Amino acid sequence: MNQKLRNDAEQIIHGAIRAVTPDETEKRALEGKEFTGRIFVVSVGKAAWQMAKSAAEALCQPYEAGIVVTKHGHVKGEISGFICYEAGHPIPDENSFLATQAVLDMTTDLHEDDTVLFLLSGGGSALFEKPLVSGEELRDITQQFLAKGADIVEINTIRKRLSAVKGGKFAKHCEPAHIEAIILSDIIGDPLDMIASGPTYPDSSTCEQALKIADKYGLKLSESARHLLEEETPKELTSVTSTVIGNVKELCKATMNECKSLGYEPIFLTDCLNIEARAAGAMLGNIARSHSMVKKKLAFIAGGETIVYLSGRGRGGRNQELALGAAPSISGLRHVAVFSVGSDGTDGPTDAAGGYVDGETVSAAAAKGLSIEKSLQDNDSYTLLEALGGLIITGPTGTNVNDVAVVLIDGC
Repeated sequence: MNQKLRNDAEQIIHGAIRAVTPDETEKRALEGKEFTGRIFVVSVGKAAWQMAKSAAEALCQPYEAGIVVTKHGHVKGEISGFICYEAGHPIPDENSFLATQAVLDMTTDLHEDDTVLFLLSGGGSALFEKPLVSGEELRDITQQFLAKGADIVEINTIRKRLSAVKGGKFAKHCEPAHIEAIILSDIIGDPLDMIASGPTYPDSSTCEQALKIADKYGLKLSESARHLLEEETPKELTSVTSTVIGNVKELCKATMNECKSLGYEPIFLTDCLNIEARAAGAMLGNIARSHSMVKKKLAFIAGGETIVYLSGRGRGGRNQELALGAAPSISGLRHVAVFSVGSDGTDGPTDAAGGYVDGETVSAAAAKGLSIEKSLQDNDSYTLLEALGGLIITGPTGTNVNDVAVVLIDGC
């Protein structure tokens, strides 16, 4: 392993993620705001604990009560006035349902001059849920989607119709109170009705689209679930204000700044990367090979969210598969590395945030009797990267603004 490039990758990752944590951006969004009546704070998503903590520090008025609903292992301590719940992601669990009911109970019988400060980040679709079908069927439908590589917009179009809180339904529950929604976007283009399945935003998707998606993926649905897909979601909501305080564009900018600080010339490729993970890795690897003879330091940056098609039973995530997919293209290039990371610190159902490969990865794997191709076929990128020291581990980061992948070329 090229330790110099690995060290640079670690510095870039940690610096970029620090730059997109909600602390300062959320405080700026709340600065000077004054609310009438009572304030109730609801924070949902992988970044929920950090967003709740920032809000508690930024609010210049007392709040009645607050609830955090976040992923298992993401609560970092107590927050005054808050009850913190940890729940399942990407598959909702009983804690998801329990925590959501607690939120609904807290926000029942609100008055017109009350305010619900709704802090939302990616992951909320699984974490914030009151299903209109059985929990078992909801989990099965989610698993079907994940196995077939559906994109997040398709998944959320279905989720909204099977839920009592998604697709603007939580906002309807809170009426006539005002909702102040502060959002970290983890979806390309920041579609407010799709981030965490849009609990407080009018739904732009239609029943016709939902039914087509179900047919496209051959979803196995009960009769009651199929019927719910034919019921329309709220298309108009009053008294909701929404502000996006972070997204993948900001993550790419922060990554470019970190690369520049280490002497690399940053080259922005896209913040809309939305193809199969290993194909994205191969593309970035080919870009690296094309520029590998340049006698200077280059960094190519691509942000977005790639897709994984499950064909095996291994461990991994889209960022790990992307990195491993780049390894064959850069094999033998001593001064080239590719890494990819999820800004929330988790990649798939693993403890890794992503993966790192360089020109030595293929030969190092072969020396251990490991096959890049077989690992990808088995969706087992974690095992191979772990064996080679290629896992990127950050732990929960307190933010969630999608993924970023970087090609580093140290041609000097």
